[in-house]
Amino acid sequence: MSAVSSLPFTVGKFHITPLSRAHAAGGFVASLSIRRGRGAQTHDRVYTFTPEFSSHDSALMYAAAQGRYWLINPASLA
Repeated sequence: MSAVSSLPFTVGKFHITPLSRAHAAGGFVASLSIRRGRGAQTHDRVYTFTPEFSSHDSALMYAAAQGRYWLINPASLA
């Protein structure tokens, strides 16, 4: 299963990348990569969300919305 990315965006020191991948049951799963740092100091966290979506685009939109919400409230994904 390969993950497909939407357009990533950068805010301050964070690089946010929404991802979507096909699920074995036929739906799509949304994931979010939050990366900071450069080179050997890079730290990347990947979050996978529970809801399953009927389309690739809706999964990407959900992941992007979760990334924007995380920027406002970092404790939301803790």
